[in-house]
Amino acid sequence: MKRGTTWSYVIRVRDPETGESKPRWVGGFAAEDDAKAARDEARVKARRGEYVDRNTITVREYLDEWIEAHAVEIKPKTLADYRHMIDRYIKPNIGPLRLQAVRASTITKLYRDLRAGGGKNGRPLSSRTVDYVHAVLRKAFRDAVNVDELLSSSPVEKAKRPRREISEPGTVWTTDQLRAFLRHAREHRLWAFFHVAAYTGTRRGELLHLRWSNVDLDGKQLDISGSASFIDGERIEGTTKSGRKRIVSLDDGTIQVLRNQHKMQAADKLKVGPEWRGGGDYVFTTGWGEPVHPDTVSSLFPVLIKRYNEAHPDTPLPHARLHDLRHIHATTLLLAGVPVHVVAARLGHANPSITLRVYAHVIHAAEASAADVFAQAIGE
Repeated sequence: MKRGTTWSYVIRVRDPETGESKPRWVGGFAAEDDAKAARDEARVKARRGEYVDRNTITVREYLDEWIEAHAVEIKPKTLADYRHMIDRYIKPNIGPLRLQAVRASTITKLYRDLRAGGGKNGRPLSSRTVDYVHAVLRKAFRDAVNVDELLSSSPVEKAKRPRREISEPGTVWTTDQLRAFLRHAREHRLWAFFHVAAYTGTRRGELLHLRWSNVDLDGKQLDISGSASFIDGERIEGTTKSGRKRIVSLDDGTIQVLRNQHKMQAADKLKVGPEWRGGGDYVFTTGWGEPVHPDTVSSLFPVLIKRYNEAHPDTPLPHARLHDLRHIHATTLLLAGVPVHVVAARLGHANPSITLRVYAHVIHAAEASAADVFAQAIGE
């Protein structure tokens, strides 16, 4: 039956407790054929006792079905993040609600409540996390409309998100401070990892995925083709964040660092002998040949900073995260006048607009001198 601009169907479903057969109306289909196909599928499920009333399905039930249906097409790390957002922030707040009862105001209130006190111990949740919750809900509710046809429109599209707080990565360290850190950390066996991270701007997971077959020492370049992470104690390897491979050029100093890393690894293998556990051709490994765990380098970084500060109390290094090496790399290149699209390609940004947005403050600082550069070029 057509109701307004959409089609509905009705089937009879037997109540498992009373045995009584009752009609169930389901609407919101764009075309008659879509309604008929859904009706036929519902009839089969009803005969098997597997029918789920589409009108009463809750947000929790739908999200459970949705995440399982999409598990095969989402990257493992992204899937884990989706599950966390759903379990931590969405289900406890709107999970019991009927999916068809959710309105834009419901979602707006969810964002407002999360922003005010959705964090740990009731602390405010960052706007970035709220944006991530929004992204998950937007994908799920779009599928509820376009794929599962449970809704005629998505309330998430009309919801109002809290104003975003634009956080710009500052210049955590100067080039002199970076040089001092690398010089001090040289004695650690993982020093080469920090050097390559700083000199290429490559992400942590991408470097820990790197094989020697991806390293062209003569051609002076790296082939960044994937990323590694740990999820629930299991090492997972997949594509890069953008899903694309890229080539990153190397300077002569970094080439020598990698040659030394290869020699050290060969020495480790000779020392360990039959107990060597390296079989994946990884560039960065433990002393036993196993690939390095991502948490190892992340937790080691502040330890090395602390050791440096203890040795140089008069010139301590500011607090920094491992990921800040990537920001230092990008900032240094942009301030040196390297074109944005070149920096974007080097960092692996899917689009230069991402680089423009993230490093807008750096680009603005470089732009301030553009007038003088032009005047000097003309020479008048």
